[in-house]
Amino acid sequence: MLLWEPSTEVIEKANMTRFIGYVDGKKGLGIDPLEKYAYFKLYDWSIKNIPEFWEAVWSFVEIRASKPYDQVVDDLNKFPGASWFIGARLNFAENLLRVRDGKTAIIAVREDGFSRRISYLDLYREVVGLARGLQEVGIGEGDMVCGYIPNTVEACVGMLATASLGGTWSSAGTEIGVEAVVGRFGQVSPKVLITVDGYFYKGKRYNILERVKKIVENIPSIKSVVLVPYLEENPKIDAIENAILYNDFIKPGDGFSFKQVPSSTPIYTMFTSGTTGKPKCLVQSVAGILVNHLKELVIHTDLKPADTITYITSTSWMMWNWLMTSLATGATLLLYDGDPNYPDWRRMWHLIDEHGVSIFGCSASYINYLRSLNASPRRSFDLAKLREISQTGSPLSADGFKWVYEEVKRDHHFNSISGGTDINGCFAIGSPTLPVYAGQLQSPALGMKIKCYDVHGNPVYDREGELVCEAPAPSMPLYFLNDPNNEKYLDAYFRFYTHKRVWRHGDYVIFHSDTGGITFLGRSDAVIKRSGVRIGTAEIYGVVEKFKEIADSLAVGQNWKGDQRIILFVKMAAGYSLTEELKDMIKKELRERVSPRHVPDIILEAPDIPYTFNMKKVEIAVSNIINGRKVINRDSLINPESLDYFEKILPMLQGD
Repeated sequence: MLLWEPSTEVIEKANMTRFIGYVDGKKGLGIDPLEKYAYFKLYDWSIKNIPEFWEAVWSFVEIRASKPYDQVVDDLNKFPGASWFIGARLNFAENLLRVRDGKTAIIAVREDGFSRRISYLDLYREVVGLARGLQEVGIGEGDMVCGYIPNTVEACVGMLATASLGGTWSSAGTEIGVEAVVGRFGQVSPKVLITVDGYFYKGKRYNILERVKKIVENIPSIKSVVLVPYLEENPKIDAIENAILYNDFIKPGDGFSFKQVPSSTPIYTMFTSGTTGKPKCLVQSVAGILVNHLKELVIHTDLKPADTITYITSTSWMMWNWLMTSLATGATLLLYDGDPNYPDWRRMWHLIDEHGVSIFGCSASYINYLRSLNASPRRSFDLAKLREISQTGSPLSADGFKWVYEEVKRDHHFNSISGGTDINGCFAIGSPTLPVYAGQLQSPALGMKIKCYDVHGNPVYDREGELVCEAPAPSMPLYFLNDPNNEKYLDAYFRFYTHKRVWRHGDYVIFHSDTGGITFLGRSDAVIKRSGVRIGTAEIYGVVEKFKEIADSLAVGQNWKGDQRIILFVKMAAGYSLTEELKDMIKKELRERVSPRHVPDIILEAPDIPYTFNMKKVEIAVSNIINGRKVINRDSLINPESLDYFEKILPMLQGD
């Protein structure tokens, strides 16, 4: 179902159109930038001429480097292991801090109403001051700094100051517990921890000084703790070893030089969700992340200096890293710290109107929550400057797409995107020059040679299969920490198809031959296989979560008598209970709207549905429990207590 088509004016003004014209002018491809499906011609060229494509991106987004690269990529057959932009020397923070004037760089808003506005010039000065402080305690090229910190200006400054010295940054939001933080940061051995005294959430204040103390005690590599006063002006930090307040740590001064580092220098260490074991540490490069982020932000997202962009995120999620790179465009970032639905669902929409947000990013779970409330932002707010909504985190149903156009804004670009922490970016993404179809991401991302494979490793269209990438891309991890011979890396992505070396991402998808779009059906490692037929969970959720009685749901497969049976867990909306009549209605709808194979064998009411801090349903953890396997890292969930219910009912399910 077609939901939106861009106007001629939108296409003409789009950065994508400029980029197509730029490439065509250099390469003589014969692509008319204003042609309706010019994008797909450019995409075909980008995956057939990968080095030339990334060369064009580097130039178009104007990467600043003290030394140019000698070679774009050494060997595309090294998968993993290809080296990118060989010979270049650059600095990540210098690229993000190109603008140094009085224009607003960041507007930071806290749940309790406190806000801070900082210009690009003052941001630069604060970054330099913090960098000088970090230098004094020994931070330099290759050193690790970690942030246990909310979505604040100081988090951004901490990352930029670390990057300005050639260091590596990792962060986690304060919503994460001590055990999970130690499980992450303990592996990367940070020298400095930047943190806060507490945070606000759902109208409550949470003092975390005792947590910080325990973290520092359990990570012996931490030699300095920089603490940002967030709850109190003068928090008591005496009990935390080597702690100093943020403003006392900063060393103002002039004459700062950004450390120029090789292109393959680590900029971020990211972490897998850790729901099935200790989080794996993914090391990502300065040039790879910078070039890929700017491709996605400038070319695909159409971000321009006049824009104000925001994303509902925390520093635990790669969307925070992605959002930070927006600074390189000269746009204004709106950072929100707190519950986006406190005191009610109108919170974010007030901010969008108040600050003239033009690009708003959120998750599928956020949209589905608003749908469950019958919320209608367009009836309550002006949203005059809002021209794009970006959505990610987990698949959104076709009905979710339609709701956005019906209840938020009829004329806007709905840019549903999908990728992962592992590539700190997208495999599939949109373009303002393409139409939007219900339930479909608009296109493969430029330069990403992705396909849909069947179980035999053959490309397929118009039917379900595995999302794979057949060629390297710059933002793929350099390596995993503590991974001799790349064994974890290879196991994670490259050993599913034994006869082909491709990146298997773990998403179950459909590539549509008529539109060029892609439908995401859920994680393939949580895909239910019933009587030999694989079932994407998103197809179930798309039907079940239309019921007004149901607030959320989760489906898993349980090994049962030589096959798998489907168990559907539903979280009821306020005021409703799970009746036999409702169960029958759910089964009837699934049978008629999807297929008899999608009908659950058992439907149970669960008090809550588990989610990661990236706002993804944790099907894998529940599947492990239901099939008698252990879930190791519960602290990687935003609501780990939700798993108690599934463990409690396991004996009943095993004996059923």
